[in-house]
Amino acid sequence: MELRIFIEPQQGATYDDQLTVARLAEGLDFGAFFRSDHYLAMDVDGRPGPTDSWVTLAGIARETDTIRLGTMMTSATFRYPGPLAISVAQVDQMSGGRVELGIGAGWYDAEHAAYAIPFPPAGERFDNLEDNLAILTGLWTTPDGETFSYQGSRHSVVDSPGLPKPAQQPHPPIIIGGKGANRTPALTARYAAEFNLPFVGLDVTEQQIGRVRAACEEIGRDPDELVYSNALTVCCGADENEIKRRAEFIGRTPEDLRENALAGTPQEIVDTLGRYAALGSQRIYLQVLDLHDLDQIGLLADEVMPHV
Repeated sequence: MELRIFIEPQQGATYDDQLTVARLAEGLDFGAFFRSDHYLAMDVDGRPGPTDSWVTLAGIARETDTIRLGTMMTSATFRYPGPLAISVAQVDQMSGGRVELGIGAGWYDAEHAAYAIPFPPAGERFDNLEDNLAILTGLWTTPDGETFSYQGSRHSVVDSPGLPKPAQQPHPPIIIGGKGANRTPALTARYAAEFNLPFVGLDVTEQQIGRVRAACEEIGRDPDELVYSNALTVCCGADENEIKRRAEFIGRTPEDLRENALAGTPQEIVDTLGRYAALGSQRIYLQVLDLHDLDQIGLLADEVMPHV
């Protein structure tokens, strides 16, 4: 099982904070460094304020060498699909082909209101996501010298040259996630390289992986072509006092985290990861909420990673 570091910088982090974690994750051989794509903090004041995900990843791409980089998840409401295709392709070039695009329909209405971003009803947001996926992949895969056109319900493209091209071919891996029963599995089967389940337990993981596999089979795609992953809040400690201290810092209790996240001693976490692996999860995004607690990341690298 591959372990990746996943942070939530809208909760309060500078660019330098994020770069420090990314470089540490790279040095400790984690599989990737991912960040959320949010503009508004949740339940805290979020100072010094949000950082744009793709601007940030562009900087980190030039200051790291090997670690993969991506978003969990970019909201399709935040950017028009054409400019998003350009941004992701450019950061992929800047990184030497290390970028992955996690993208979703968008859900946090308060951040849309706070930063003048339209927030249509759920059905329209999924129509928008579907157009984004078609346009992103269409622009990236249009052969040089040809043009791309597309007529969608929310966005259309006419005679685009489909430039620039990303470093990865045919394009950077696309990650789609969520618990939706119908459109999420269908879009995953059609467009994604990876399916992610954020902050859910074993029962939901098993059910939703089953839905995605069935959606793949329905269109004739081999379900094993996909990577299946989970994102889980992590709280790891060498002993109970350390676990309690880290849980309190993020406003949780050890009991709550053990039941609803990924918490405990390294051995407890290894055991929990084994249960997710048994259901088909191949990759875990470890949501680290205290970006200054670098010792926890080191503990995970030393005492968890070698055993999964």
